[in-house]
Amino acid sequence: MFTVHKTDGSARLGQIQLAHGVVQTPIFMPVGTVGSVKTLVPQDLHDIKAEIILGNTYHLYLRPGLDVIREFGGLHDFIQWNKPILTDSGGYQIFSLAGQRKIDEKGAHFQSHIDGRKLTLTPELAVEIQETLGSDIHMVLDECTPHPVTYEGAKASMERSMRWALRCREAKTRPELAQFGIVQGSMFEDLRLQSIHALTDIGFEGYAIGGLSVGEPKPDMRRVTAFACAHLPQDKPRYLMGVGTPLDLVESIYAGVDMFDCVMPTRNGRNGTLFTSKGRVNIKNQRHKLEHGPLDEECACYTCKTFSLAYLRHLFMAQEFTALRLLTLHNLTYYLRLIHDIRAAIAEGRMSQLVDHHRQLWDS
Repeated sequence: MFTVHKTDGSARLGQIQLAHGVVQTPIFMPVGTVGSVKTLVPQDLHDIKAEIILGNTYHLYLRPGLDVIREFGGLHDFIQWNKPILTDSGGYQIFSLAGQRKIDEKGAHFQSHIDGRKLTLTPELAVEIQETLGSDIHMVLDECTPHPVTYEGAKASMERSMRWALRCREAKTRPELAQFGIVQGSMFEDLRLQSIHALTDIGFEGYAIGGLSVGEPKPDMRRVTAFACAHLPQDKPRYLMGVGTPLDLVESIYAGVDMFDCVMPTRNGRNGTLFTSKGRVNIKNQRHKLEHGPLDEECACYTCKTFSLAYLRHLFMAQEFTALRLLTLHNLTYYLRLIHDIRAAIAEGRMSQLVDHHRQLWDS
């Protein structure tokens, strides 16, 4: 399923064979939580060469619901996307609903944020939902450990997640769909190692690093990521969940990560913060009011090839929906172009130079 073609230090160039096609790695997955990448349509995603998108088990379970998904034969046909899909298990939503949920050995008990219904998400139900969706990669149900947390709290949370991971594996019925385990253990390396050993003993098609980007300092995120990559199997893909900035991607790939998802490019685009070859651009800045040039001269996306920065600013300040689409399109194009640049750097053995460049660009 996963093949590594070349390495440059810990960075890896490879591919994953999935039910709906091949995904080249490293890869960034645009987030389409409820079956849609906000403001875009599938043709936009094809045009910018997205290879795989992410959906969310929790949200799709609540609406449209499994009855609708079954009627359409799975999520792919329902949303008209013929490439791979990864779905999160709902663990992060459980984490974010801290005031509205209770966790015990059975699973997570919570109230729907839509209609207040009382629901229980168990490991077995998480697998059933994702197999009904037909997710090419589906994640085990885990408890995303908050930060900060005591050692004892992190240990208990991690151990529960490992018991849930085993239940998820035992509940899996569709061999053509990949299932990834999720490494937990907060900032404690010995707990992370225990988690890795537990997951690899169970055996999954890939492994995710969870419980990061939840408020911890960046040095801790980098340390835990590198530690996990150093101990995870070499022949399986590694997925860093919910991360992150362009520099996060560069640094984490340098440490050995293969897969990423994050709402940052889409959410920031809708909020007027753009990622460019020269760094961040705030579209609201007054100095862009009369700017004739494009948002990013080095970008070949439809937004940059067609419109002036002044026009994009005008649309955003006028609260036109068109602005949200154009800015989202640019940010996702930037992320996917960055991924292609990283792949080229690994292939040519110059990953360290690319890392240095991006450290200077984003740290400044």
